[in-house]
Amino acid sequence: MSQPSPEVYESGRGMDAHNAAMREIRARNDRTYDPHEPTRVWVDEDNTPDGVRQSLTIILNTGGCRWARAGGCTMCGYVAESVEGGTVPHEALVDQLEVCLEHERENADEPCPLIKIYTSGSFLDEREVPAAAREAVAEAFADRERIVLESLPDFVQPERLADFTEKGLAVDVAVGLETATDRVRHDCVNKYFDFADFVAASERADEAGVGIKAYLLMKPPFLTESEAVADMVSSVERCAEYAHTVSMNPCNVQRHTMVEELYHDGGYRPPWLWSVAEVLRETADADAIVISDPVGHGSDRGPHNCGECDDHVQTAIKDFDLRQDPTVFDQVSCECEATWDVVMERERSYGMPLTN
Repeated sequence: MSQPSPEVYESGRGMDAHNAAMREIRARNDRTYDPHEPTRVWVDEDNTPDGVRQSLTIILNTGGCRWARAGGCTMCGYVAESVEGGTVPHEALVDQLEVCLEHERENADEPCPLIKIYTSGSFLDEREVPAAAREAVAEAFADRERIVLESLPDFVQPERLADFTEKGLAVDVAVGLETATDRVRHDCVNKYFDFADFVAASERADEAGVGIKAYLLMKPPFLTESEAVADMVSSVERCAEYAHTVSMNPCNVQRHTMVEELYHDGGYRPPWLWSVAEVLRETADADAIVISDPVGHGSDRGPHNCGECDDHVQTAIKDFDLRQDPTVFDQVSCECEATWDVVMERERSYGMPLTN
């Protein structure tokens, strides 16, 4: 598993046709990125098991997810923003960390109690983030309350979490499960692992005293709107058995992805915001914090309704994230909800969306 070759890493995993197609699509990208600058960093608020906390979210610029370099997920274009060559030196990652700390000093009144660190891959994969850089991150945030680390299930190992737990930090591992349905994860998302692997990772995390945050994907390609909603409701309910927080991310159209190819050919429409609201309403009593962050809401390439009500529904979703009160959705309405009802009832082909 430590070998970086795409052909080696994809062997026996995913769909060969998907992997080959996505490597060809991503090869069209000719942009380069500075290994000393993080991909993104921002200050926000998040709901945690201890209540709402101010958060510092960091997306480190690494060599990219090794699964994405093998072919990867149909909707994920983050590897296109990664540094060429597959690895970033420890010293460059430390420089990125300092940029993030400076951003926090400029934009937060005090150090954020919640730190969220992503790499658009796996922070716990030592090919993406060397052990020395992981230790530097743990040291930098040792005085905070909670830290969230992104990783595929493979790399959720107690010894890689010890750098953080030994400092007394509450630790969560954010796993990009996408769906609890293996068929959808394999055929629509092209992610190689099974739900059982997610469960096993959650058990290893629990033994290490670490929590799990499950990331789900609403409406990957090859699902109708109603199928996507049903899959998310079922997935949230199943994940709540193993994760204290379930984050449902509506799919958006990212560059250099299979989803973008389908979108340009008229074969994909991002989910309706009404669908996001429906899933949150239906799973409000799940035994977990259920949240959603519709990235790019209101745009053609992001989750959207008619354009008139998008901001209002987005505000209700954000309110729900913090308060977990489904009645917030009773306060928003629009004529386009009737169109969404028709789509939910009559759309039968993923490749022929009934609306734009």
